[in-house]
Amino acid sequence: MNPQEKQRILDQQAYESARGGPPEGFPQFPDLPGLRYTDPAFFALEMEHLWRKTWLYAVHADELPEVGSYIQWSRLGEPLFFIRGEDRKVRCFYNTCRHRGAPVVTEPSGKSRGVSCKYHGWTYNTRGELINLRDRRDFVGLDLSCRSLVEVRCENIGNLYFVNLDSDAMALRDYLGPVAQALDEMKPDTLALIDKSTIQVKCNVKILIDAFLEVYHLKSIHQNTVDRFLDHRGSAITLYEHGHSRMVTPFKREGWKDPGVRGLPEIDGVDPWFGDTNLSLMAYPNLVTPVSPWGIPVLAFWPETIDTMSIDVYWFAPHWGEGPRPEVWDMRIRNFAAILEEDLQFADKIQIAAMSSGLRDFPLNYQERRIYHWHEELDRRIGADRVPPALRIKPLLQPYWDSNWKPAEAPSETERA
Repeated sequence: MNPQEKQRILDQQAYESARGGPPEGFPQFPDLPGLRYTDPAFFALEMEHLWRKTWLYAVHADELPEVGSYIQWSRLGEPLFFIRGEDRKVRCFYNTCRHRGAPVVTEPSGKSRGVSCKYHGWTYNTRGELINLRDRRDFVGLDLSCRSLVEVRCENIGNLYFVNLDSDAMALRDYLGPVAQALDEMKPDTLALIDKSTIQVKCNVKILIDAFLEVYHLKSIHQNTVDRFLDHRGSAITLYEHGHSRMVTPFKREGWKDPGVRGLPEIDGVDPWFGDTNLSLMAYPNLVTPVSPWGIPVLAFWPETIDTMSIDVYWFAPHWGEGPRPEVWDMRIRNFAAILEEDLQFADKIQIAAMSSGLRDFPLNYQERRIYHWHEELDRRIGADRVPPALRIKPLLQPYWDSNWKPAEAPSETERA
């Protein structure tokens, strides 16, 4: 990170710690309507106009290590799979044969020189091209070149591969903007997949996304964990275009170091400053990562039904080398899981409350402005005219978006091909 940006963050943290209230002229937020978390029609609008038309993290390069490696991916109810081609490029396709719709891969993951439908034997190469079929003589005028598997947009930031069901979407890097630049600083083309797990939660996905966009809750539910070292009153928040945001929370004691990283290798070439503060990114709509020189835990939040969701928890970091995973990593993952459990403890109860007559709306304060920013972007994606008037969010925060970042030349990425 450049010195000017570091100083800007430090200045904002000092201001936040010392202020007596929100900045002069900062708007009062109208309450968030509770029906945004419980209304089936609004949930359908959200799924159609946001989740099916945005960039979403999907797989890591380590999950596709060799030519022909494939892995199924069915988030959002879409039957997809990723495969690494002979040219080393990772592609994403619908797992749907172009003949009668049967799947072309049936195992969760594996390796193959091509994929073949088990129903009638249509066969495709790793580029998705139809190369063989049984009794071709009986298909009058069939043009194989017009029957390739349906490809889905797939682009990467280093070893992290994202997918977008919208074929007309802007390029991934253009969409992520400053978040892509921040991820580049973590050298993502050098990071291995250390761990992956999934947690099921009985609440609307937005209830937990909201929770990870603020640190107002630290002193209540993290008294014996992160509140011992993070100063929530000094958080420097930056709002970006497209709903992305950043929150940099200082440590309570200058020079404090996380004891949980002792013995872990650092990412080669990463600015040590990232270990002197807690910098968390939101890649809209569902990826949260507190980055550090020792690697990045990534949380991906997924809607399943209107009142159920799941969190995929990933760890990306330098590989330890030969042998089994060191115990220090097991301990770090367990400690992080314990903190996550603190964050999740009220999620199902909040969902029940939102569905009751006892909770109509959610008032937000200045510290929770990333939540309002997230919901503003949701209404932009849906289109304000489509959102029922009682559920709309008044646009207020665009004047507070960051205008200091400038697009940088993307680093060379061997995985980009």
